[in-house]
Amino acid sequence: MASSINTNIAAMTALQSLNQTNKEMLVTQNRVSTGYRVADASDNAAYWSIATTMRGDRSSLSTVLDALGLGSATAEIAAKGIESAIEVAGKLKDKLLAARTPGVDRTKIQSEIKELQDSLKSIVNGATFNGQNWLTGDSGANTTTRTLVSSFSRAADGSIEIGTITVDLDDLRLIDTAGSSGSVSGILNTSVTSSSSASSAYTVLTLDISAFTDDTDDLAAIVHMMETVDTAIDKMTDAATSLGAVKTRIDIQRDFAKSLIDAIDTGVGQLVDADMNEESTRLQALQVRQQLGVQALGIANQSAQQILRLFQ
Repeated sequence: MASSINTNIAAMTALQSLNQTNKEMLVTQNRVSTGYRVADASDNAAYWSIATTMRGDRSSLSTVLDALGLGSATAEIAAKGIESAIEVAGKLKDKLLAARTPGVDRTKIQSEIKELQDSLKSIVNGATFNGQNWLTGDSGANTTTRTLVSSFSRAADGSIEIGTITVDLDDLRLIDTAGSSGSVSGILNTSVTSSSSASSAYTVLTLDISAFTDDTDDLAAIVHMMETVDTAIDKMTDAATSLGAVKTRIDIQRDFAKSLIDAIDTGVGQLVDADMNEESTRLQALQVRQQLGVQALGIANQSAQQILRLFQ
């Protein structure tokens, strides 16, 4: 090969090789520093697009998980409220049973019943979480249900679907704040007519035996009051069962959402994460190539100096 002082082919070749090595080192160093094999669209447009969409879906699932957490907490508070109300109602029935005994001081028993009734009201009003109370409300309102976001999914065509869990508050309402006592549907303040006397009707929250005597009719009325409380306990037990089913479904959806989030994280990682073992090995090899390239370029530049000897 002819020697030229204008064109040093060996140096040009060595320089091109060194520049290519430097570019590859830059890519590898970026992967090592960020942990991503595909950090932006220029690295791999298809993978980056898929990963970006999946990250957006993961964020939505995380929001769904938060919503399910709120729903689960609200259902838990309502369930505890019903359980406490059932316990207090049981004590109220015991007081009525004691009042059925001839000769007892029903005025004092009524004072205890009044305290239990106030406790029931406090329990129902206190079963509130995040401003939501499923145990009391107006049955005449337009909305007597609660819809909880339960899932988020993306179809093959890119459209999204939102799943929901519907809670019917009419099945859970213990105290209805609507209308008069004859039109309400709350378990504790709905009038229950006596099976033996259609003219007698009571509600759990308005029972009053303070004026009762040992008269046969009064004793029969006390028995009916006990039936009223017992009916309310049965209905509250059904409500607790319904609420328990809702909470179980919420918990299942929460577990499923967590599994989906983990699966998305794994899928995105397989698409865009860098293999650090591979990248560290590649970086060491490129560093050796870079050192050799620098040496090769130095040798190629020195070869041009040999031409000066021809003129000595």
